[in-house]
Amino acid sequence: MNLPTIADIVIIGGGVMGASAAYHLARRGLKNIVLLEKEPFFGQGATGRCAGGVRYQFSTEVNIRLSLASLPMFERFKDEIGQDVNYRPCGYLIVATNHKDANTFLRNVDLQNRLGVPTQFLSGDEVRTRLPLMKFDDAVAGTFNQKDGTVDPNSVVMGYVGAAQRLGVKTFTGVELTGIDLRRDKVEGVQTNTGGIKTRMLLNAAGPWAGQIGQMAGSRIPILPVRRQIFTTNPLKDIPDDFPFVIDFAQSLYFHREGEGLLVGMSNQKETPGFDQSVDENFELINFEAAIARIPLLETARRASHWAGLYEVTPDAHPIYGATNITGFYICAGFSGHGFMHGPISGKLMSEFILDGKFSSVDVSMLDLNRFEEGRLIREYNVV
Repeated sequence: MNLPTIADIVIIGGGVMGASAAYHLARRGLKNIVLLEKEPFFGQGATGRCAGGVRYQFSTEVNIRLSLASLPMFERFKDEIGQDVNYRPCGYLIVATNHKDANTFLRNVDLQNRLGVPTQFLSGDEVRTRLPLMKFDDAVAGTFNQKDGTVDPNSVVMGYVGAAQRLGVKTFTGVELTGIDLRRDKVEGVQTNTGGIKTRMLLNAAGPWAGQIGQMAGSRIPILPVRRQIFTTNPLKDIPDDFPFVIDFAQSLYFHREGEGLLVGMSNQKETPGFDQSVDENFELINFEAAIARIPLLETARRASHWAGLYEVTPDAHPIYGATNITGFYICAGFSGHGFMHGPISGKLMSEFILDGKFSSVDVSMLDLNRFEEGRLIREYNVV
């Protein structure tokens, strides 16, 4: 491994954010870019452990606009990058089982429609009609957008990494950041487990580990890692090909087709922050029981695989883009469970901010680091 001793910018984190940023910076003409990933392979962190969902259905204008910019990038990914990412527009059907959520969903759909997103608001009966295999006697309402769906995370990451390499980006796995060199609150370089690199620009795209990277530079970044886990089933012949990505919103319980079976996940509301990525077998039983109550045919299903990963959670469930209190130290992290779907546009946005000093494709200036100290939080309701 020949780690360079000098770089124009070092990007920490080889998931979708870091890979997308590396590609878009190189495409804009920046030279001598170094992308570092601590795992043996790219995309093994939060990106590689996510459910692969992509959606337009959010409750804030900025998140909807991020989806409007990002999801079409998946659709044209093969033409631009040369990699098929298996975008499958199966649709998201988000179900409300209480009137509070139903009323909020109605407002969310109105906002989405005004921004050009054709989400439909469904009655409880319409939900039950669309999901005949599921028990949703308590469904009050639902929302559905056919353009929502799933994309293969590994293909996206490797597509961006390959395209970045072809543009001259130097990429390394198995390289962990151990320190950040500062001089008068300016980035001067980084230290790793395999050597140092002099640089005046550092992009923190480390996802759940972004807070730790911030600490190395003396910058407080309010991102906490929270474990989430998923299991998949054996093939289930009764699941139709057009089965949507279904979310039982009140339970944070979700399902989508995975091959010929199902992928099932559920948020543990009692989970405490931490970096544990082992599967909690006890909670998996709770998840399985909740899933069977919604899809009774799961009583005969077998678990095919299971894994856990980390959400990178901010206090308002929105990401952090842009500068920090350290000159040359940038951040793109904190997506609170919806980072993968916004990865394509986020890398482009960071290239704009780093090279032009402003965000052009989508105005995300309100999602800066200072908002937490200044009390400018923007709450996202549609987080599972």
